[in-house]
Amino acid sequence: MAVRVLLPNAFQKHTNNTREIASSAAVAPRPPATGDLAPGVVTSLTPLVRRIVAPNPTLMTGPGTNTYLVGERSGPLTVVDPGPDIDAHLDRLAEVGAGRIDTIVVTHTHQDHSPGAAGLARRTGARTIGFDARDEFEPDVGAGDGWVLTVGGWSLHAVHTPGHASNHLCWLLEPEHLLFSGDHVMDGSTVVIAPPDGDMAAYLDQLERLRALGLHTIAPGHGALIADPDRRLDDYLVHRRAREHQIEDTLRGSGTSMTVTAVVDAIYTDTPEALRPVARYSVWAHLRKLATEGKVATGDPDDVDAEWRATADG
Repeated sequence: MAVRVLLPNAFQKHTNNTREIASSAAVAPRPPATGDLAPGVVTSLTPLVRRIVAPNPTLMTGPGTNTYLVGERSGPLTVVDPGPDIDAHLDRLAEVGAGRIDTIVVTHTHQDHSPGAAGLARRTGARTIGFDARDEFEPDVGAGDGWVLTVGGWSLHAVHTPGHASNHLCWLLEPEHLLFSGDHVMDGSTVVIAPPDGDMAAYLDQLERLRALGLHTIAPGHGALIADPDRRLDDYLVHRRAREHQIEDTLRGSGTSMTVTAVVDAIYTDTPEALRPVARYSVWAHLRKLATEGKVATGDPDDVDAEWRATADG
């Protein structure tokens, strides 16, 4: 059952400032969501987990960034992904935490997930935990694959999942078998893989790894709770492999070299113009993976504007 809480006036005012809520992504902002995914609303998801959505809805972030509070109804709380550095959001987290937030963990250091860590730490005195220091985020504690935070009868296990970002961590909550997936898995859309830090081969490998964990639920960085994790992971894998075959077939069928942009124009015919730059990165990531497999070649895989060709061996 979702618990709805009246939004403070300052928070409501902030959600109407489209210039500021667009700061988390270089695409057009969207109107704030309503219901359980409205900014500032506290939603109880499990006995241990509550969600508060940040006021940064865009084409890239969906309703906004999900921030999660983990813990019992009394005792210490851990925040997963404090989100963007928006005062109204951080004030709201501190208010709901009611002096009990002592730990802040981040999934990765993209601008809609980690910048709020410093401000929330100042408000609460909490320590910060993440994979490494990057993008102006400096964790008090570095956490690699297998690192565990234990609090009373529950624990968070760090699962290093490079692909969307090389420093991406999913966090597995036990005993609930719930995975905080950050941007590795999202609700309602696929994930952008943007080279050079984004790596398609690593991303697909980590999807396979998550598939083997026996998850009960996925709590994504954007969108609603995912109650059928195995099916969602399978759908992701099928989609990515189909897209990769489509990219290779397009390049091979052209009989000539093509740029990433030309491949996007040939494949993403129904994609809105605002999302074409995003598709360009994912196509580039697929081509780089295909190049490591010897199926395509280019003069410079690190140049998004380079031309690519299918190889005879492929």
